[in-house]
Amino acid sequence: EVQLVEFGGGLVQAGGSLRLSCAASGFTFDDDYAIGWFRQAPGKEREGISYISSSDGTTYYADSVKGRFTISSDNAKNTVYLLMNSLKPEDTAVYYCAADTDPSLWRPVPQPMDEMWGDYWGQGTQVTVSS
Repeated sequence: EVQLVEFGGGLVQAGGSLRLSCAASGFTFDDDYAIGWFRQAPGKEREGISYISSSDGTTYYADSVKGRFTISSDNAKNTVYLLMNSLKPEDTAVYYCAADTDPSLWRPVPQPMDEMWGDYWGQGTQVTVSS
């Protein structure tokens, strides 16, 4: 059974940084999957912002975070990180880690994260950016 657990949310001032972690368990060595991050602010639709594939490290970033957020993985620890720099109040949301096992989503080219993305989900972690 695949499980995803997020860590690292909190309160930060605008312009600051936070790093979120997503610890994954239940995948095997041969599995081909991607782990990514969604966020949902109150009253807004869920937004897929970034993912990284396990096999070759292919990454995707939504325009809203490109240049400010960096996703990375430590395969030895089965953990994906999202480093969030230059945070803005509009980044305030609950951030969810998700995993998908459909390689067509990132090969041959990474596709945006739509409402079908995500076979497995974490419980979410709150990120609040104060102005």
